[in-house]
Amino acid sequence: MGAIIIDGAAMARQVLDEQKAASGQLAQRGCVPGLAMVLVGDDPASAVYVRGKERACREAGVLSFDARLPAATTTAELLQKIDALNGDARVHGILVQLPLPEHIDAVAVLQRIDPAKDVDGFTWRSLGALLDGHALLAPCTPSGCMLMLERAGVPVAGRHAVVVGRSSIVGKPAALMLLERNATVTICHSHTPELAAVTREADILICAAGKPRMVTADMVKPGAAVIDVGINRLPDGKLCGDVDYDAVSARAGWITPVPGGVGPMTVTMLVHNTVQSAARLAG
Repeated sequence: MGAIIIDGAAMARQVLDEQKAASGQLAQRGCVPGLAMVLVGDDPASAVYVRGKERACREAGVLSFDARLPAATTTAELLQKIDALNGDARVHGILVQLPLPEHIDAVAVLQRIDPAKDVDGFTWRSLGALLDGHALLAPCTPSGCMLMLERAGVPVAGRHAVVVGRSSIVGKPAALMLLERNATVTICHSHTPELAAVTREADILICAAGKPRMVTADMVKPGAAVIDVGINRLPDGKLCGDVDYDAVSARAGWITPVPGGVGPMTVTMLVHNTVQSAARLAG
């Protein structure tokens, strides 16, 4: 018997419907949630991502403010733009699409975002609050992972969770969120010896390493929940995750596909965070 497939696309549609209802209630009180998306330059992939986020906003009744700036924009000019958005009462969330052009100080830009509007959860204040268990807005991808586990009925409390990858965008926040849900957590990375021996102990395995199909069936505990955050483009143009899906799905208890798994939930959690921010800022 194969693994239960956690359909992120279907779950994302459900969550967007919930956010649409919440947005409608806020609008009746005179507050329409608004998300400002800052895109610097003309990177085609970034433009595609922004369009997808704009589409999700429309579906959920969230206003999207398109802040597109030329590639020659300086760090100082971008900081001025962030300051203006911080002070704009119509804007409840600010997203700076990454990567930024190399000449821009991305750290300075991200840290300039008002934590109350930091819907990506990337500022140090947001991450520090998450560490202390008091996050206002948590990073979208790990938040999506947690919601997928919850709605799929995967037990977390008392289970051993292994996170492969230690980025501040996915790996570290995911580990903190699992700890908050009373899992015992191990973080693995490129210097972890005998990685397979560690992952085989996982009841919950979250893979965010960015290496195509690196997690093979012999690295997975039978019946484990496998959340594949990776998205990699193969030489033939096809997409795959960090997990060898066909082989692992025959061994795991639950698994997310790529595409159609974590990706749609990441965008949806961005909308969710914007609606939550609007509700809080509206009192």
